[in-house]
Amino acid sequence: MQRMFKRILIQIWFISAFSLIAANRPNVILIYADDLGAGLLGINGQKIIKTPNIDQLAKSGMQFTQSYGCIYCAPARASLITGVHSGRAGAWRITTGGKVIDRDEGKISDKAFSKALNAGKPAKPGEVFLGEIFQRSGYKTAQFGKLEWGFLTSHDRLKRHGWDEYIGYIDHQRAHGFYPTYLWHNGEKLPLKGNTHTNAGKTVESYGKGSTATRRDRTGKETYSQNVFIEHILNFIRNNKDQPFFIYHPTQLPHGPVDIPEVHPDFIHDKRLTAVEKEYASMVKMLDDHVGRIMQELKAQEIDDNTMVLFTSDNGHEVYYWERSAKRKARSIDHHGEGDVFAGTRGLAGKKWTNWEGGITTPLIVRWPGKIKPGTTSDRLTAAYDYMTTFVDLLDQQQLHNKDGVSFLPTLLGKHQQEREYVIVKDAIISGRWKLVNMKKTNYLFELSNDPGERNNVAGAHPERVNQLFKTLNAERNKK
Repeated sequence: MQRMFKRILIQIWFISAFSLIAANRPNVILIYADDLGAGLLGINGQKIIKTPNIDQLAKSGMQFTQSYGCIYCAPARASLITGVHSGRAGAWRITTGGKVIDRDEGKISDKAFSKALNAGKPAKPGEVFLGEIFQRSGYKTAQFGKLEWGFLTSHDRLKRHGWDEYIGYIDHQRAHGFYPTYLWHNGEKLPLKGNTHTNAGKTVESYGKGSTATRRDRTGKETYSQNVFIEHILNFIRNNKDQPFFIYHPTQLPHGPVDIPEVHPDFIHDKRLTAVEKEYASMVKMLDDHVGRIMQELKAQEIDDNTMVLFTSDNGHEVYYWERSAKRKARSIDHHGEGDVFAGTRGLAGKKWTNWEGGITTPLIVRWPGKIKPGTTSDRLTAAYDYMTTFVDLLDQQQLHNKDGVSFLPTLLGKHQQEREYVIVKDAIISGRWKLVNMKKTNYLFELSNDPGERNNVAGAHPERVNQLFKTLNAERNKK
């Protein structure tokens, strides 16, 4: 009897210990929007598009007010997945886009396609990627959407980067359409019913007379990629609820060209909006709805309390609902969102493709019940390359060598954290209230605390600070 009692106590101890370990290993879901300016969220003052589900994440978690991505898609994603900032020369190679379309249309041979597929810079021995961080701690990892960072990737590369499961586009140029004939699922083609366009049904990007009919023509467009992704994400949650998992969801929304199965009821009769603006707003609305469905599924599976959810974007706002001439103008430092009915940049200078604040600032919201104080904000400097280091910290792993990120986990948990010295975003360095942009051999210096719209270049008045920041930026660019 005494021996049996001892065995029972040992079993109870093992169960308790396992439960404690599981409690300290939260599931993690990273929702990575595409070209979503922070001004498109209700929590940041958006007046037209209601985003209650994303807003609720902020109300129940922490929102960062100085979060940076990059100037456009590929380097932002490379920075996220490698933990290396986008200023490093030669850190990765952005592969050529459109090769999947060319191969499917018979424009290039299988041999030429294979050559393009292998053109990406191979991983160095011992190099660690985002998915691998979680695999090392026994997590099941999955990626759904616009896969990886370049304009072409492969099954072998996805497995090397740490993904147990994936569904999505391996060519980012094809990802500019929402109705592909197939997606890639763990190295195999996943056909999509009713889709016939080899370019995934990519619509026009210049809007004017007659373009609405073109966008809304559903010929050969039956299965919307984003609906495929959300269903597979929900199934993955259901199938893996009893083990720790990491989901990375690089959605296409609301990247253009504008295309959505139908206009959301919120906007059908909104006289403030043009036809294309109604459709764009519906894309943002769908993103918010999908966030809501993920949160509902976590509650349904009773794992909400042990899941960290992060919501961010790759870069700043882009205007996919204007004529080309207006879009080019919006890249200027002198443009502060004039004419944009949605005010996606919140009055910051420029937009995507620029190192101005409108092009590189991103939303960042993190929710983890019982760990992160609800409704809090932080002005700590954060960047895309910090995520990997933060996750290493979260999983209590040994910190990695030759990575550029700084963990912001202490800030999330309400602990004191030393102020970040600087972040690097392509050709810019942000340090405290100062920002230096080095472009075309010209230095621009802004005091963001007084001039968030970057209207006044004060480089001439602060030569010593310019020299100091430029020296640091150059050193970071030349890191090996």
